[in-house]
Amino acid sequence: MPSERVRVGKIGAAHGVRGEVRVFVYTEDPLAIRSYGELEDEAGARTFEIASAREGKGHLVVRFKGIDDRNEAEKLTHVQLFVPRERLPKQDGEKFYHADLIGLRVETKSGETLGEVIAVPNYGASDLLEIRPAKAGQTLLIPFIDEFVPEVDVAGGRIVVDPPAGLFGEEKEK
Repeated sequence: MPSERVRVGKIGAAHGVRGEVRVFVYTEDPLAIRSYGELEDEAGARTFEIASAREGKGHLVVRFKGIDDRNEAEKLTHVQLFVPRERLPKQDGEKFYHADLIGLRVETKSGETLGEVIAVPNYGASDLLEIRPAKAGQTLLIPFIDEFVPEVDVAGGRIVVDPPAGLFGEEKEK
C-alpha cells in the first residue's frame, strides 16, 4: 500500500545570514516543490511554507516563512520534507515515487525472491535500493540503474534485479 506522504526533499545547511537554507529536492523538477503547498517534517509535527526558492548548484536555496536569520535556519539542518500524496501529480505508466518502492518484493530474472525494498537512499552518486534479504543477514544496497534493475512493476508488487555475482551471498562463478 503506497505511503500517504511522500518525501520530496531534505534541508541541508544554512545559506547566508538571512534565514535561507539549502534544500536537496528528490523530484524530477526541483522548482515544482513550490507548488506542493506546505511541507511537513518527518513526524508531521511542523510545517514549512516556502517564501522563495532559487536554483543553486545541485540544490535549491529556499527561504521558509518565519525563518529570518541564520541561527533559526541552522536548526533545520537534516530535516526531511514530506508532502501528502494527494498534492503531488498522479504517476502513470513507467513513473513512480520512491515511496511506492518501499515494501516491494525483489526477485531475480528467474523469479527467485531475494528480499524486500526497505529504503531508496542516495549518497551522492545515484539512487540505491536498500534490500532486506529474504534469508537472514544484513541489508544490501544495489545501484538503482537499468543494468542492475531491469524491471520495476509497482502494480505487480515486485522489482526484478540482475545483481552482480556474489551480492546476495551466492557463489561466484569461477
